[in-house]
Amino acid sequence: MVKRQRPSNRYVILTLTALMTGLFFFVLPFVAQAGVFNAQKFTLKNGLEVVVIPNHRAPVVTHMLWYRVGAADELPGLSGMAHYFEHLMFKGTKKLEPGEFSRTVKKLGGNDNAFTGQDYTAYFQSISVEHLGRMMKMEADRMQNLNPPEADFISEKKVVLEERRQRTENDPRGLFTEQMRSSLFVNHPYAIPTIGWMDEIKTYEWEDVKSFYETWYAPNNAVLIVSGDITAKELKPLAQKTYGKIKAKKLPERMRPKVASAIGETKMTLEHKAIHQPYFQRLYLAPASSKFKEDALALYVLEEIVSGGPTARLYKNLVVEQKKAVSVGMSYSGDSLDYGTIWFSATPATGVSVENLEHLVDQEIVKVIKDGVTEDEVKDAIQRLQDQAIYARDSLAGPAMIFGHALTTGSTIDDIENWPEDIARVTAEQVQEVTQKYLSPYNPWIRPPVTGYVFPLDGEEEKKK
Repeated sequence: MVKRQRPSNRYVILTLTALMTGLFFFVLPFVAQAGVFNAQKFTLKNGLEVVVIPNHRAPVVTHMLWYRVGAADELPGLSGMAHYFEHLMFKGTKKLEPGEFSRTVKKLGGNDNAFTGQDYTAYFQSISVEHLGRMMKMEADRMQNLNPPEADFISEKKVVLEERRQRTENDPRGLFTEQMRSSLFVNHPYAIPTIGWMDEIKTYEWEDVKSFYETWYAPNNAVLIVSGDITAKELKPLAQKTYGKIKAKKLPERMRPKVASAIGETKMTLEHKAIHQPYFQRLYLAPASSKFKEDALALYVLEEIVSGGPTARLYKNLVVEQKKAVSVGMSYSGDSLDYGTIWFSATPATGVSVENLEHLVDQEIVKVIKDGVTEDEVKDAIQRLQDQAIYARDSLAGPAMIFGHALTTGSTIDDIENWPEDIARVTAEQVQEVTQKYLSPYNPWIRPPVTGYVFPLDGEEEKKK
């Protein structure tokens, strides 16, 4: 089974607009003035977009191939297909036996993995630069020649079903969070979990899988990102020799409905014997970075001010000073093609009710809505966020993750490279405005949030059941 990872890079979520010519490929080195990564890009004639992030500290590279297809692109009744197909990509091609891909990577001293999101599916290997050509050859092979045995097609369904059982069905917190998302994203595919619904996973047929592969897996639906000890000039012939030989396909338009508006707030309650400490969480609909760039930047600053560490407002006021909570936080995620989310969560201290703590969190939000934030808070938050951007240079996989997320969810290389300068322009007034727009209890954006309350199951109540 392929372990999936959810990248945690917060500061960018941003799509490469390729420049095509009549040549087989056209290379346009890109070095942004004061850019964070000084990435270079080129595009093959078949539409494959390539980004190179030079980092010559060690003779190693991270090679990542991102496809612009995820859980939100699945056909009705086939939820989880993108994730299931991610598993099948390791089950052999016409040239490689099942499992041979990963065994080869490991034999060469590297590691590989894959993950699926709502808007993308990505595959990567981290390895010595001398073996990069072989990685590209194998990845290009499974882009066009996937050939899993029938037995593996059947057995992998059982693997995915067990994965869902372990990670969601047997985890009351995970199941509850899944239900909260489904309640928020009404009429939109983000309501469907990436891993899929149990009953629908069981119904997959080989023709469903084959159709998904033939529809979405193509060079003109992918972004190749190589981060490490290499330049675009060096990568060009390797890309041409491997991926460049694959034909482009006619791709379907990614048509998605809008989230339905509403006026009534949804509240959900869970009591379970596996819960030992009560808590509450709230999920808001929020803007995607690529569609509401300025608002997204202000929301990242708001997140840092409200929940960016032990001196941030929520923790300082509710945990340190009032001692009403043992944990509390806010998280904004805008790295999606259609909509982002804002999460609040808090665990009350002993003797404090969940309802009381919820009220105190609401008060902190209302303070920003009514009184705003200070210029010093904004200045400090921006500095910390800029520092995070600079620190990201030290990693190989990190920048590749950042660019992959961005370029598959509608943002651009410029958005990434110029992010420190963009975030520096955020003002205290903008932070207050986005709080009023997206977190107002009086005038919700599109629809009110979903609030969940989680409690331990009382022993007496359990006996009754």
